[in-house]
Amino acid sequence: MKTKPWVRALCALAVLSLIAAACGDDDTDDGAAGTSAAPAEEPAAPAEPEDPEPEPTTAPAEPEAPEPDPEPEPEPEAPAEDPLDLASVCPSPIIIQTDWFPESEHGAMYQMVGEGWTLDTDNMITTGPLVAGGVDTGVDIEIRAGGPAIGFASGSAQMTLDPEITLAYVSMDEAVILGGDTPTLSVVAPLEKNPQIIQWDPETYPDVTGVADLGELGVTINVFAGGTFIDVFVNEGVLSADQIDPSYDGGPARFIAEGGAIAQQGFASESPYSYEQVYPEWSKPIAFELIHDAGLPIYSQTLAIRPAELDTLRPCLAKFVPIVQQAILDFAADPGPTNAMIVQIVADIGSFWQYSPGLAQFSVDTQIELGLIGNGPDDTVGNMEIDRIQEVIDKIVNAGFDVHPSRTDPNNLVTNEFIDESIGF
Repeated sequence: MKTKPWVRALCALAVLSLIAAACGDDDTDDGAAGTSAAPAEEPAAPAEPEDPEPEPTTAPAEPEAPEPDPEPEPEPEAPAEDPLDLASVCPSPIIIQTDWFPESEHGAMYQMVGEGWTLDTDNMITTGPLVAGGVDTGVDIEIRAGGPAIGFASGSAQMTLDPEITLAYVSMDEAVILGGDTPTLSVVAPLEKNPQIIQWDPETYPDVTGVADLGELGVTINVFAGGTFIDVFVNEGVLSADQIDPSYDGGPARFIAEGGAIAQQGFASESPYSYEQVYPEWSKPIAFELIHDAGLPIYSQTLAIRPAELDTLRPCLAKFVPIVQQAILDFAADPGPTNAMIVQIVADIGSFWQYSPGLAQFSVDTQIELGLIGNGPDDTVGNMEIDRIQEVIDKIVNAGFDVHPSRTDPNNLVTNEFIDESIGF
């Protein structure tokens, strides 16, 4: 421990006093006269240490907060992608293979053909700019006639033969039965109901209300050979095999010659008009029931792709399918200009198939009246119900058709991935 300075000084004085006293004693002992030394002065009291400077009572000033960094400038937003610009994501032309000559059942397809279109009469192919609501999408569309134009090949078979085709018309029974060899994937259904019918003469059979009644009466039914719906109806007991005559050639001669004694297949969007307005030998109404309502609710004339091309076409289909959906609505709302185009194309082709403005308008009116075009059970046009397709698959399998296992799952047949659910009637 350190000794304080004033303590050290006091000790030094004490030592000096002792020395002085010792010297005086020596003088006395010698007998010399003299005086004694004066006593040493008391040492002054050490000064009290000064109090330390008082600590300041005011708190030091808080350091000023640093100025905040300036807000960074926002990144400019990328321009919104134009949903009607197909040039960067779609092939040009987009090639659509239909199932017959041009007709109003194909109205949504021709609705997308813009001004300046051309016609290859030999091959029955219409080509023009693909438009959406009058807006040029940057690619062309090519619509090919089917039926006689391609030797009556199915849409799925034609896609296999011609890799240039982008989408083809494929009916759901065709997708189920033929899909093992020529698989397809439907992406949109322009028609909600199949327009196929079985027709009869209401004067000859006034009590008949549907196909089941024809079955009970044993009426001969003239149909194309190989029709799926006939085998399904026979299997389910709606009709019997012995009343089916598969010699139908597509013309009215047999029905008229029989005076309505037989029934016959036809189309709701054409047959009633033709038998009453076009065929003078008949010139009266017919009665009919839709195949859909009789018990086989297939989607006919869906637009399908090759499944292997799904990933490649996905960016295109994401834009193109909603354009098709909107074209269905636009055609139904104002069919006149597109119907005029269809009538002109048929006339320019100059084949046996005839199509008048009256028939074109009748077709549209019937499609709307019977729900051949329209929403499904929801508020969306063009989508496809999985349960409904499963019902069709089950009916076809039960009727004895040889169906590849991959075609028994409806999710392998259709996709609603590209459907815009906000578009509907």
